[in-house]
Amino acid sequence: MEHTDLYINGEWREGADKTRFDVLNPATEEVLASVASAELADADAALDAAEAAMKDWAARTPRERSEVLRKAWELMTARLDYFANLITLENGKAGVDAKGEATYAAEFFRWFAEEAVRADGLITHAPASGARIIVQHKPAGLAVLVTPWNYPAAMGTRKIAPALAAGCGVIIKPASETPLTMLALMPLLEEAGVPAGLVNVLPSRRTGALVDHLMHDPRVRVISFTGSTGVGRKLLKGAADQVLKPAMELGGNAPCIVFDDADMDTAIEGTMLAKMRNLGEACTAANRIYVHEDVAEEFTRRLTERMEALKVGDGTDPSVDVGPLVNADTRDKVAEFVSDALAKGAKLECGGTVPNGKGFFYPPTVLSNVPETADCVKDEIFGPVAAIQTFTDQEDVIARANDTEYGLVAYVFSEDMKRAIQVCERLEYGMVGLNRGLVSDPAAPFGGVKQSGLGREGGHEGMLEFMETQYISASW
Repeated sequence: MEHTDLYINGEWREGADKTRFDVLNPATEEVLASVASAELADADAALDAAEAAMKDWAARTPRERSEVLRKAWELMTARLDYFANLITLENGKAGVDAKGEATYAAEFFRWFAEEAVRADGLITHAPASGARIIVQHKPAGLAVLVTPWNYPAAMGTRKIAPALAAGCGVIIKPASETPLTMLALMPLLEEAGVPAGLVNVLPSRRTGALVDHLMHDPRVRVISFTGSTGVGRKLLKGAADQVLKPAMELGGNAPCIVFDDADMDTAIEGTMLAKMRNLGEACTAANRIYVHEDVAEEFTRRLTERMEALKVGDGTDPSVDVGPLVNADTRDKVAEFVSDALAKGAKLECGGTVPNGKGFFYPPTVLSNVPETADCVKDEIFGPVAAIQTFTDQEDVIARANDTEYGLVAYVFSEDMKRAIQVCERLEYGMVGLNRGLVSDPAAPFGGVKQSGLGREGGHEGMLEFMETQYISASW
């Protein structure tokens, strides 16, 4: 907990009014650290710093920017255990899960180190006018990055790395529940060669006012947000005032479809990963599990056995599989989803009871026979609860899977590849895991359709979110 102040222009500062807020360990409910809370004056200082630093950074060659990002990957990879431990302390996730996040987070630096040198343009000959069409991609400008608590490292690096690759300066506002990991990343970026002022970190309890203030500064050209659809809608309204370029990674309600011809081992492993990665506290988590009636009994039995075998406890214990949820509100919401489903006719296969004692724990839970009227079918559970429904007809399950305002990710398990691909293409989702429970990859364009967001993170597209296309018409 070495760094708990604001990070502005390469310096550690108290906030303008010197107020602070506590960050809790969700496993013990004890205070981990007291963190400085940024005010509007701090936001202005960060904007000034980012504007000054970006002038030189944007002028550097792509290779120079690439080498800095590559160095950041090397440094973070050498310190994965350190970052994993910090993630566990402030977020609660088990050690193995935290190590996975730290590795994933570091990989964005390597990927965008490679993409920084590939902002390709083009020159063509206009067929009608005879003019030369020159197209190039330029840094969009200062970017405001707003990240959630469920991935304290990865959601930051997934935005910082492409922004720096594109040549932009950034102000990042981490979630109040988990600001420590992002603050701890700053000395590493300094060591990698990121110039002072290019990346600024503003933890704050006044998130709404702070982000709105930043978005209405004319120097800001990009707002990148990961979080709930409700907050995303509000940010999009604010972005309209300055016509900011929005990158929105919003909520999900992922269907997981298991056909009768699925390889059962693959389906169980994939569903466990899709459901329990990050304790289900992920927008990509399998939320509605549709299992063909002919294999539902076996699938439910085997999934229940796997869920019951998971060890719950403080994530700092290496033998623990499942840590606590991030806070009391999240735990209580999960408990309410389970109670509602049971009251409406669902069957409890395992779990379902909040344990006594300190910590925001909720046990891995399996519900079968979940009715369509259950609240957990309509909203993100964001916890370790597998809600199983059955189907018999392919057309019916596709319609049910698409019957949501969300469209982030879906999962399909089937050994009939012709049918599987046909189903994938008809699912109204930005991403589909086919016989896989994990879709997140720095090399792939992450994002959704409908109310699940705008734009993509990762892949080549992730860097273009921080760039503007310029066209020059010329004759020679």
